[in-house]
Amino acid sequence: MHFFANLFAATDAYAAPAAAPAAASQPGGGLMTFLPLILIFVIFYFLLIRPQQKKAKEHRAMLEALKRGDKVVTSGGLYGVIESVEKETFTIKLAENVKVKVGKGYIATVRSGTEE
Repeated sequence: MHFFANLFAATDAYAAPAAAPAAASQPGGGLMTFLPLILIFVIFYFLLIRPQQKKAKEHRAMLEALKRGDKVVTSGGLYGVIESVEKETFTIKLAENVKVKVGKGYIATVRSGTEE
């Protein structure tokens, strides 16, 4: 019986809570753990998110400025001239007697007048 009492006493000693870690006792320890995560987010913002937002804004401005007679390229690779502009679509003339209706979001670029 004495053996079991010593056994339980030994396991109680191992089950005692450990001392608090050193990082928790230091002021600002919580901020230092999140600093790498914050730094990664800032890097992603300036290298990925901000340039994408700028590019999308330029594309929206280009779509708003399109008018009849502009030469365009669709995202599908079709080259044509805008015949009419509606609220959400363009009618594009691809060749003689060939007209296609295209959604505004599918215009990739505007070609200059000198390109063929």
